[in-house]
Amino acid sequence: MATPSGRAGAELRTPRAAAVAGIVFAVLLGTALVLLRLAVSGSAATQWLGNHRQRAIVAIALNLVPFAGIAFLWFIGVARDRIGALEDKFFATVFLGSGLLFVAMLFVDAAVAGGVLVYATVHTPAPSREVLVVSRQITYSLLNVFAMRMAAVFTISAVTMSLRLGIIPRWLGILGYATAFVLLVTIGITPWVTLLFPLWILLFSIDTLITNMRSPRPAPGIAEPPGGR
Repeated sequence: MATPSGRAGAELRTPRAAAVAGIVFAVLLGTALVLLRLAVSGSAATQWLGNHRQRAIVAIALNLVPFAGIAFLWFIGVARDRIGALEDKFFATVFLGSGLLFVAMLFVDAAVAGGVLVYATVHTPAPSREVLVVSRQITYSLLNVFAMRMAAVFTISAVTMSLRLGIIPRWLGILGYATAFVLLVTIGITPWVTLLFPLWILLFSIDTLITNMRSPRPAPGIAEPPGGR
């Protein structure tokens, strides 16, 4: 059985683990999105497949997505453990459900794009223009219409719970609500809007890490309070 002092140590490490997972997710997903935009945006549906350098960049970006998803699941898990018994069931359900849906659609999006890339690489002739246009519209819709709107819902629930518990400062909460609003309403303005979600997760994680490092270590047998601000 775990000792009380061991439990206190586990509670102290939980925010740091969430922060590290969030930073890893933000860096990996942000890098993948930037690489995809640089390689594909502005190109015709069939143009980037005929360019070896662009195909290589897309392949690197797609290979980063699974690791970003794993880091995000870890982030969700340790964040919920951090909240613990103070978790509001309504917001916790929305938080977990939207997070899982985001990861699932992100993986499906990467799988569709990866399937087209692999087929074009190993088969001759390449897929027809019509097939490429359809696959491109599918990947665009999955990422921008569905996945990013789930990311917005995730952000709203995360901000609401964090502000209620005093885990994050008010400015970060306001920034989170603004990010969610942009992802919900104005996602189609520019493809670079998708970077707002990993950027907010990065800021959230850095703030959590800094706060955890500044917090005094609790005495053995005394658990760390859920909030601190």
